[in-house]
Amino acid sequence: MPESAPPPAVGQRAPWWLPGGHLQTIWPALFARDVSGTPPAWRRERWTTPDADFIDVDFLAGTPRPGAPFLVQFHGLEGSSASGYSRAFACLARDAGWGYAVPHFRGCSGELNLAPRAYHSGDFAEIAWILARFVERHGGPVLAVGISLGGNMLLRWAEEAGFQAARSAHAVAAVCSPVDLAAGGHQISRGFARHTYTRMFLASMKPKALAKLRQHPGLFDGERVRRARDLHEFDDAFTAPVHGFRGVEDYWQRASAKPHLRDIRIPALVLNALNDPFVPASSLPVQSEVGPHVTLWQPRHGGHVQFASGRLPPGHVLAMPTAVFGWLGRHLPRGA
Repeated sequence: MPESAPPPAVGQRAPWWLPGGHLQTIWPALFARDVSGTPPAWRRERWTTPDADFIDVDFLAGTPRPGAPFLVQFHGLEGSSASGYSRAFACLARDAGWGYAVPHFRGCSGELNLAPRAYHSGDFAEIAWILARFVERHGGPVLAVGISLGGNMLLRWAEEAGFQAARSAHAVAAVCSPVDLAAGGHQISRGFARHTYTRMFLASMKPKALAKLRQHPGLFDGERVRRARDLHEFDDAFTAPVHGFRGVEDYWQRASAKPHLRDIRIPALVLNALNDPFVPASSLPVQSEVGPHVTLWQPRHGGHVQFASGRLPPGHVLAMPTAVFGWLGRHLPRGA
């Protein structure tokens, strides 16, 4: 059982007009309100990476209050600062006077990156470099939240960093992350999920991969990427070989956060809805599989990331960001 339960608005009860994990994922993503009040404004910076590539970082416009916490949000697969959850967290940070930024994974900011690589679910070294940059320039307390793929990456960083993680972040949260990548990869490659979510992701990922091949001829087998029909085939043809894995099974096994959750030494929230169509409930960790620093929230409803609320359509998707923001805030140093 989870160590503690999330607030009732976060998946404990589903809106009567939105039954089932698929509807709770698709409808809110298309129609629900993701911000309260004025949408956030962004200021973009380009950072040069240690391997002479770049990432684009979108900062919430405006100046945070002196000594305020800084929240870093790592987006999901093919996400960006334009994603609804990014906008919702931005508004919460703005209202609280916090700093806030969304670093884009390589190739996700609207421009193809330069290096012969992209991004992947287990890239904890990239997370480590990004968080260190924020600590160096911000000075105040840093918190981090990762959505889906970004959450798994964040947890892998916390696991690898161990006690050293506290130098870069006071607390982390992972939302709807496929911490068992094989289970999630197979789940999204079957039935309705294959014809909706997988098709959507591949429609974005394949052109990027083939553009990367034109940029770096011979990097991988382009014909295999063109033929890929699901994430298993795509990751085997592109993600694994480009990032130094022996194949998709090696990639999914080594990049999954679930086997190492006992190694986390900073407060970490792992939030997953039990009806998430991307992540089978049977693959989620139980309390005996995590260490004392990990809090599990596993509500019955919510779908993937959205956790819609509201009495009538179109509803809103502010409950999850509000609850996660509050949880992170409770782990700040006293007086922050």
